[in-house]
Amino acid sequence: MEKEKNTDYIKPINLVNVTYDQTGKSKSTNELGMREMQAKAYEARSAQYLLLKAPPASGKSRALMFIALDKLINQGIKKVIVAVPERSIGNSFAPNELKKYGFYADWELNNRYNLCAPGSDTSKVKAFKEFLQSDEKILICTHVAFCV
Repeated sequence: MEKEKNTDYIKPINLVNVTYDQTGKSKSTNELGMREMQAKAYEARSAQYLLLKAPPASGKSRALMFIALDKLINQGIKKVIVAVPERSIGNSFAPNELKKYGFYADWELNNRYNLCAPGSDTSKVKAFKEFLQSDEKILICTHVAFCV
C-alpha cells in the first residue's frame, strides 16, 4: 500500500505589500545632480533635525552629502560628523565629485577622519579628539565609535 503525500500546506500571507511606480523618475536628476528624493530632502536642509526614510540604494547617503555641504558652506556649521550603524555603510561617504553633476561643491574628506575606512583601527578616540581640535570639516564614524 502506497502512502499518500500530504500536499496541504499553509500558504504564506503577505501582510504588507508595497509597490512603487517604476517610471524611472527616481533615477533622473535635476540641475544640481539630485534625484527626486534627494531634492526633497535638500529643500528641508535648513531644518535642525531631518529623518530620511527611503528604500535601499535610493541615494540617502548622497542626500546627506548635499545637506551637510550646504550646512558647512551656507549655514555657518563648522563641522559635520556622520555616524553610521556599521563600517560598510561608511564606505558610502567616500569622496564624491558632485560638481561634475551640477552641485556647487564636492564631498571631500581627509581619510584620516574616515574612521570606517580599512586600516582605521588605530585609536578612534584619539582621532576623534584630533578632529574636534583640527580645521577639518567632516568625520565619518560608526555609532559605537561616536559613543565612546
